[in-house]
Amino acid sequence: MGQELYQSSPAAREVFEEADDSLGFSLSKLIFEGPSRELQDTMNSQPAIMIVSIACWKAWEEFLGSQSPTPVSLAGHSLGEYSSLVVAGAIDFGDCVRLVRERGRLMHEASEVRPGGMAAIIGLDELAFEHICAETGVELANVNSDDQVVISGDKIAVARAMDLATARGAKKTVPLKVSGAFHSSLMGYAQEGLIEAIADLEVRDPQVPVVANSVAVSVTTAEEVRTELVEGLCHCVKWKQSVRYMVDSGASHFVEFGPTRVLSSLIKRIDKDVDAFTLSDPASIEKATQEI
Repeated sequence: MGQELYQSSPAAREVFEEADDSLGFSLSKLIFEGPSRELQDTMNSQPAIMIVSIACWKAWEEFLGSQSPTPVSLAGHSLGEYSSLVVAGAIDFGDCVRLVRERGRLMHEASEVRPGGMAAIIGLDELAFEHICAETGVELANVNSDDQVVISGDKIAVARAMDLATARGAKKTVPLKVSGAFHSSLMGYAQEGLIEAIADLEVRDPQVPVVANSVAVSVTTAEEVRTELVEGLCHCVKWKQSVRYMVDSGASHFVEFGPTRVLSSLIKRIDKDVDAFTLSDPASIEKATQEI
């Protein structure tokens, strides 16, 4: 993951090197070589994904040079929000790498203190999901599109909610391979630790508006950023609402930076009239540059 960027882009290489310096060990080696089991540990996977996303951004800027466009707004899905805040200038990259690793550690510990699970449900409207949550005690963790949500909570409650969703006409229910009930109240333990981690963090006003997960509107001050970082752990990721907010604000081209194309696919499902591109390696960067 990200090795082609490292080899082909000096700007991306600097991102990996700065991350290693900030952490005090070579996470880049783990990103490039594995082993996968160690990389999938949330303490490693969270900063790894964030690092690769920023490396994609820097490679894109380097490739375009003076023609690099200034975004009208930024957004990220859960962990991706941290990358957005780095690009917006609200948090320094090195500080953010350490913070994201701590976030991963805290979320892992919270999952051991209060175990839980998550599941994706496809094919019901949002009102039906809300009724299922009320009846089973699960919580909406992600609203990804008109017909796809992710629920989170106690494992037994999640299983009951999946059965109920199927009985009420859901097209598909998929248990997620995650270690805990992320974006739910079961992450309260992690939230307390994150408050401490953020307390001494230098946070600035974003230079570009960042559409926050928990409220689906732009945050523009350092204080709003701090609040969002804390609230995001236990609150729903309102991705559908965030994308519609950006479209309503005039956005017509979306560029996803990172190792997967999940968000660009969701964006096209939310609004088929916008353009969405994923930049994950040198080839995709060059192709997108020709198309945008």
